[in-house]
Amino acid sequence: MKPRLRFRVKPRIRYPEQSLLIFFIMKAAVFHKPKDIRVETVEDPRIEQSRDAILRVTSTAICGSDLHIYNGMVPQPRSMVLGHEFMGIVEEVGPGVPNLKVGDRVVVPFPISCGGCFFCSNGLPTHCENSNHKTYGPEGELIKAKGAGAALFGYTDLYGGYDGGQAEYVRVPYADYGPRKVPDNLTDEQVLFLTDIFPTGWAAIDWAELKGGETVVVFGAGPVGIMAMKSAWLQGAGRVIGVDIEPYRLDMARKSANAEILNARQMDVIEVIREMTGGYGADVCVDAVGMEAHRSAFEKAMNVVQFEKGSMKVLEMCLDAVRRAGVVTVVGVYGSPYDNFPLYKWFDKGIKLMGGQAWVHRYIDHLLDLVQSGQVVLNDIITHEVPLSEASRMYDIFNKKEDNCVKVVLKP
Repeated sequence: MKPRLRFRVKPRIRYPEQSLLIFFIMKAAVFHKPKDIRVETVEDPRIEQSRDAILRVTSTAICGSDLHIYNGMVPQPRSMVLGHEFMGIVEEVGPGVPNLKVGDRVVVPFPISCGGCFFCSNGLPTHCENSNHKTYGPEGELIKAKGAGAALFGYTDLYGGYDGGQAEYVRVPYADYGPRKVPDNLTDEQVLFLTDIFPTGWAAIDWAELKGGETVVVFGAGPVGIMAMKSAWLQGAGRVIGVDIEPYRLDMARKSANAEILNARQMDVIEVIREMTGGYGADVCVDAVGMEAHRSAFEKAMNVVQFEKGSMKVLEMCLDAVRRAGVVTVVGVYGSPYDNFPLYKWFDKGIKLMGGQAWVHRYIDHLLDLVQSGQVVLNDIITHEVPLSEASRMYDIFNKKEDNCVKVVLKP
């Protein structure tokens, strides 16, 4: 796709207070309120800090986490451009980005991280102290909009308020630390999911510290769940089982990740998992669903009464299905407290529990090598590839689980 004409005075001064600009605009997928995302005209991004870069986006994707905003599970009071899975061509760089040049093709981790604070220096970029100037802190009180972690692209004011990459152009802060150059022989589709879902699936298994031969059960056969299944094989699992309630997603898990599959609508999966593991339960269970698990009308009513966002029923299933002294990892998003958390079960069974946003910057170089060497294929889960102009329609289809939609890629 040829870049469109950009009516801008050249050369462009690097700082907004000194810029000589003619007004120019782009198209972007803009969230206005729950269930209301429109592709419309917005002002182009521009260099604001010395470590910024501007990308012309060549591919972007809709993530299951975007649906949390779309459905109002994570509140966003003002309009903003969504999207944290994107890649593109460098169009401009600030003077503090010596490692990139105009024309470089890069893929961008979804957390925005500075690379130099205490947490970034210890390989924990999702806890960066410097990127989220609005709500960062130690509290982790998401429901009170107090003390969130590092900023994320296109993921509400709670996580920094940065516009995302479901757009023709995007500003990338700390561009000397985050973006990775993409080899010319790899297509966008082969590497796009290094932004989020593959590192997130990888984290779910990495946190379990497999020794080799373990039985891994992944609850949720969406894009992240399937990436966790692929990652389990790569990290030495002896058996990989996928659980979901949608046949088309389970079929994708079987074909794409070579997983055994269980439909939770059709059986008591906890009992079946125990039967499959000699009565013990799985060595590792992964919650790749989070708070938007399927709920009955009664469960939804109880959530309202208890002031809870969504449900933790999948986490409860993981704690049931894992063996004593096993590991549960959580990469599905949770955004509120739950009064009935089964603390007693976690304690009695001696379960190791780990979760959070994936440390993409820590993993991405190794994962790019896996793609480059052909050890893993990521683009086989793409079911819909459409122009950015169709973003609103595809959000609706993806959210309603229509048209066997597993993963949507948008082309600006």
